[in-house]
Amino acid sequence: MRVLVVNAGSSSLKLRLLGDSDVPEQSADLPADRDGIDKERLVEVLREWGEPDAVGHRVVHGGTRFTAPTRIDAQVRQELEDLTALAPLHQPKSLAALDAVTSVLPGVPAFACFDTAFHATIPMAAATYAVPLEWRKRYAIRRYGFHGLSHSYAARRAGEIAGRTAADLRIVSCHIGAGASICAVKGGRSIDTTMGFTPLEGLVMATRSGSIDPGLVLWLEEHERLSPREVADALENRSGLLALAGTGDMREVESAANQGDARARLALDVYVHSLVGGIAAMTASAGGLDVLVFTGGVGENSAVVRQLATDRLSYLGVEVDPVRNAGAMPDIEVSGLLATVQTIVVAAREDLQIAAGVRALVADGGSQSP
Repeated sequence: MRVLVVNAGSSSLKLRLLGDSDVPEQSADLPADRDGIDKERLVEVLREWGEPDAVGHRVVHGGTRFTAPTRIDAQVRQELEDLTALAPLHQPKSLAALDAVTSVLPGVPAFACFDTAFHATIPMAAATYAVPLEWRKRYAIRRYGFHGLSHSYAARRAGEIAGRTAADLRIVSCHIGAGASICAVKGGRSIDTTMGFTPLEGLVMATRSGSIDPGLVLWLEEHERLSPREVADALENRSGLLALAGTGDMREVESAANQGDARARLALDVYVHSLVGGIAAMTASAGGLDVLVFTGGVGENSAVVRQLATDRLSYLGVEVDPVRNAGAMPDIEVSGLLATVQTIVVAAREDLQIAAGVRALVADGGSQSP
């Protein structure tokens, strides 16, 4: 079965055509900006590849309604648009990609796979915010979590590399790239995560602040007369590594820090401090730690971040071999000789997770999630 996987990011539209192999038959990253997708190039690519059997779309937010892969029809499409307020930066991109691909492949069944779905198993103690009940009911305020497709795949793949099944493990998965989150996985299920009601909560990211004192937001709006839109734009697009070091690119931060740049050194220290705290919190939620996983652009490629973080986690039994870590390529274990926790670097393969979800749904008759 040939599945076209569509992943709409902030600056590109990633297309992967997967057959029965984990190796994509075809692959293309098309430019996408605020003006939209290059539809002419999209048409050209899809016609060249031929018609797939199904299309799987990565959709960031499924709300409380969509907790599994779902076949897309007009009603589902509208419900996904209704969730835009919960992910205003991400949901429109997913929907634009959906509409663009559907216009080229109108007869091919399309399915939505959700970044929030993996976290539907989080217990209420972890999912509930201590805010007024009427807010929680009226606005569906809760911890949703994101990067679920990546965390789900990374946990399963790490179990394979470790030679154990994910169902037997307490795994902490670190998806760290431009966006970043950590997930506690126990028995193959998500039980806690650092992102919350929106993808802004949690770790320091490339341009996002991560968690800050909510009183700071109120203070800026009240005393500095900043509008909610101004504050949101600053926290989403002008914070994180960019605010600290002048760049959101971790490679540039590391290079500048290595040359003695004080701003870059502080940025790296703040980033690692946030990461280490998140790992410790997720370890507590899981009741211990068997496998620590690094995935995503920074997680896979930054030996510096992995080394700095794990050096501070020795009390948990975490240790990486400096030589193996420095030369690590996904998918590989980099644990040190004295480690009691396995540390594994995993290539982010949301495409495989999406394709697997689509195939399972088709085999089950293509029904929607409950």
